[in-house]
Amino acid sequence: MAAMAKLISALAILLSVFTYVNGFTSSGFTRGHATFYGGSDASGTMGGACGYGNLYSAGYGTRTAALSTALFNDGGSCGQCYRIICDYASDSKWCIKGASVTITATNFCPPNYDLPSNNGGWCNPPLQHFDMAQPAWEKIGIYKGGIVPVLFQRVPCKKHGGVRFAINGRDYFELVLISNVGGAGSIKSAYIKGSKTGWMAMSRNWGANWQSNAYLNGQSLSFKVTTTDGVTKLFTNIVPSSWKFGQTFSSLVQFS
Repeated sequence: MAAMAKLISALAILLSVFTYVNGFTSSGFTRGHATFYGGSDASGTMGGACGYGNLYSAGYGTRTAALSTALFNDGGSCGQCYRIICDYASDSKWCIKGASVTITATNFCPPNYDLPSNNGGWCNPPLQHFDMAQPAWEKIGIYKGGIVPVLFQRVPCKKHGGVRFAINGRDYFELVLISNVGGAGSIKSAYIKGSKTGWMAMSRNWGANWQSNAYLNGQSLSFKVTTTDGVTKLFTNIVPSSWKFGQTFSSLVQFS
């Protein structure tokens, strides 16, 4: 029995290692539709409901999209990556055959209940819709088409560099934007720890912004982040004790 227990334990450890190495697994394909916004340079996509701000400097570029209510999950989907293929079999006139593009969710496409879901109310529930940055959309569709049927799947996010933490707010209110997240891309939970405190759970304030209501001035800060696929990473003393509100700190740690 002891030998069997050791074997089971070894297999469990091996399985956890392989799960970690493989990282986030792509989903199957789902049908939806896609439109575009933001202009030919995507300048109109800056900001957004995820809080990433300037998408150029934040590293997201022009391959981004706003998600409909059915996909956005009240901000819980911020940072997720999707591979989108124009459904040429359904619309050979406006789709570019065989083309695909991978985007990051950075914004929310609100419903418009004044318009029918099949004529202008593209983001009305329960539709799964992507309002893509125009340069990304034009990788798969012809401009004059305006809206195209698509096949989409969740895919691992591949980001340059490590996860970033931007600290805003005021005393007793740290509002931390967690960005440039690889792997699953979206965050399930976050914890913060000062050099003089234990771990404290943070709560999602809006989009990719997480808040703490502790007084942490003058302390080095650590974070523990779990993505929506259950992978947890530690960011130990990523923020020095001399930090100020308005600063951003980049780590060397990344999800896969």
